Amino acid sequence: MGTIGVGNREMSDRIEEPQGARGRIRNAQDFWGGVVLIGLALIAFYASWDLPGMRGFSFGPGTTPRLFAGLLMLLGVVIAAIGLTTDGPAMPRFAIRGPLLVTSAILLFALMIRPLGLVVSSFLMFMFAASGSSETRWIETTFAAIALTAFCTILFVYMLGLPFQLWPRFTIGGTTIAF
Repeated sequence: MGTIGVGNREMSDRIEEPQGARGRIRNAQDFWGGVVLIGLALIAFYASWDLPGMRGFSFGPGTTPRLFAGLLMLLGVVIAAIGLTTDGPAMPRFAIRGPLLVTSAILLFALMIRPLGLVVSSFLMFMFAASGSSETRWIETTFAAIALTAFCTILFVYMLGLPFQLWPRFTIGGTTIAF
């Protein structure tokens, strides 16, 4: 076995596995992603438990959810096994700011759409959700929010014909003020 001199130290050209590394999770992202998929599959199995399943060759209402839950569980097991057997990056630090602000933006949209209308509430929702990232460029985000608001308006109101109120409407003293 050869050695390589580095400064005052010598390093072996053979990489040795650290003690106790065997049996540990080698790829935490894949492993925990697989575990989450298995958990979602178990929830789907539980939710479809009381639905009648397949009888002979006829499908029941519980057949498709159980088939997809089974496939999801199989996929989760495979991904978790890959996480145990292959090397991968360390688990990154979980940031709560992004998911919290995006979820809050969706809830605020649900509260704002009736009084403020589709245009104002969707624009504000996009801007609020964008604040979930510290890398947000506000000029580009503003243009993207305007474009997505226009797209939502065209799609939902004009193409699909859904009866959304577009602009704010307020009632003051029994008088409705609409913009």
